Amino acid sequence: MQVCVKREAIDTIETDLVVIGICKGEALSGGAAIVDEKLGGVIDGMLEDGDFRAKEGDVATLYTRGAFSAKRILLLGLGEKSALTTEGLRRAAGTAARVVQSLSLTRFCMLTPDSGADDACTAQALVEGAILGTYRYTELKTLDEQKPEIKSLTLLAQKGESMEALSEGAKRGRIIAESVCLTRDLQTKPANFMTPTMLTESATETAAQVGLSIEVLDEQQMAELGMGSLLGVAQGSDEPAQFVILGHNMDREDLDTYVIVGKGITFDSGGLSLKPVQGMELMKYDMSGAAVTLGVLRDAALLELPLRVIGLIPATENLPGGRAYKPGDVLKSMSGITIEVISTDAEGRLILADALHYAGRYEPKGIVDLATLTGGCVVALGHVASGLMGNDTSLLADIKAASERSGEKVWELPLFDEYKAQIKSAVADVKNSGGRTASAITAGLFLQHFVGEHPWAHLDIAGTAWSEKTIGHVPEGATGHGVRLLVEWLSGMASR
Repeated sequence: MQVCVKREAIDTIETDLVVIGICKGEALSGGAAIVDEKLGGVIDGMLEDGDFRAKEGDVATLYTRGAFSAKRILLLGLGEKSALTTEGLRRAAGTAARVVQSLSLTRFCMLTPDSGADDACTAQALVEGAILGTYRYTELKTLDEQKPEIKSLTLLAQKGESMEALSEGAKRGRIIAESVCLTRDLQTKPANFMTPTMLTESATETAAQVGLSIEVLDEQQMAELGMGSLLGVAQGSDEPAQFVILGHNMDREDLDTYVIVGKGITFDSGGLSLKPVQGMELMKYDMSGAAVTLGVLRDAALLELPLRVIGLIPATENLPGGRAYKPGDVLKSMSGITIEVISTDAEGRLILADALHYAGRYEPKGIVDLATLTGGCVVALGHVASGLMGNDTSLLADIKAASERSGEKVWELPLFDEYKAQIKSAVADVKNSGGRTASAITAGLFLQHFVGEHPWAHLDIAGTAWSEKTIGHVPEGATGHGVRLLVEWLSGMASR
C-alpha cells in the first residue's frame, strides 16, 4: 500500500472515499465540520438522532452526490476522546480500511483526527492500522474470488498539524506494518512451505533486501559448538536444523548491542510426546518467535536504528522419527549444562537454551527471546497479553514501557526461587519440564540457566501469536505480535 500525506481541501481531493474519525460527544470541527456543512448537516443529524453514536468501531457510509470529488464519506467512531489512545486509533484505522476493502475500492483518504497524541504518533498509528487491518495471506489461493488490494492511502493534514511530523510518522508506520505483514506471512505458511531450510531462505532474501548481514550454521558446525540441546530436538526430522545469525550494524562494536532470539520450530508434533490431533495443524506457527525476530531485524535496518542488533534463529522441526529423542534422554547443551528430557513436547526451551548461551558471546546490554512456549501462559493470560519474565528489573521496565506505547500488552510473571524445585533433576543438572503447575514460570526458570549474567527477558507469545477472531487491526490468524513491541523498545534504547 502506497502512503502519502497531503494538505488539501477535503471537498476537492481526488479519491474513492474519505474517512472521518469522530469522537463521541465532541462538536464537529475542522474537516468534519466542512463535510457536515456541505452535506446539509446530515452528520450532526445522525449524531443527534443516535443513528451514529461514534462509539469505537462504529462506521457509517455517506454518499456525497456530487458535493465532493470523493463519492463516499465513511464516518468512523473513535469513542470518548479522553479514552482515545494510539492503539485505539490503530484499531479504528484497521476497521475503516476493511470497510474500504469490502467496497472493492483501491484508494482512500483519512482525515487526521484530533486525537491528543503528537502528529507523528497519530500518523504512525493510522498507517499501521490500515495496513495491518487489511492483511490477507493469499499466496496459495487459486479458486476464491478476492477483493482487490488497496493500493493507496492518503492522510489529509488539518490546520496546525506538522506536515514533516505526519510524513515521518506515516513512513515509520508503513515500514513497521510491512514487517509485521512479513512476519504474519511466515507464521501462516504451511509447514511444507516453511521448513527450516525455507525459513533460512526467507531470512536470506530479507537480509539482502534491507542490508542485514547473515550467517547460517549447519548441523556439523552446531555439533562442533556443542549445541546438543538443539540437535537433540532435530534428531527426529529428516529436515536439517539451521541456526541463523542476522545482524544490523554487525561490525559496529562501538554501538550498544542487543540480541533478539526467536524460537523456530517450523512444525511441532510434540515429538514422541505426541500432541492431540485436534489443532495440530496450527503448530505450523510454532516458529512465530523466529518470524518476529526477522521482522524486528528488518525494521532495525530500514529505520536505521543507531544500535547493533543481532537476531538468532534456531530452526528445526519436532517430529517422532525413528531417531527422535525420547523422554528420559539426557542432552548436553552448549553451555555444558545437562538436561533430562521429561517431555519431548517441551522442545522450544531446548533449542532456545543453546541460542541464549550463544547470544552471550556478543556481550549484549540486553537479550530478549520470544517463543510460543507454553499452554500454561495461555491459561494464565488468555490471548490478550504475552507473559514477560526476566532477570533484570531495568530491562523489564523498559519492555513494559514499550508495551504501553505500542499497544502490544505484556504481563510480568515471577521467577521466584521456590519454583526451581520443579525442574530439579535426579540424573542431570535440570529437567526440561516441571509439570503443569506454574508451567510458564518453570519454563522461564529453565531458560534462565542459559543466559548467565547478561540482562535477559523472555516473552511467552503462545497466546498472542495467533488470533481466533478479527479485532481492529488484527485479522483472524497470525498476528505478528512482538514486532511492534520490540521495535518500540529498541527505538527507546536508541534514543537514550
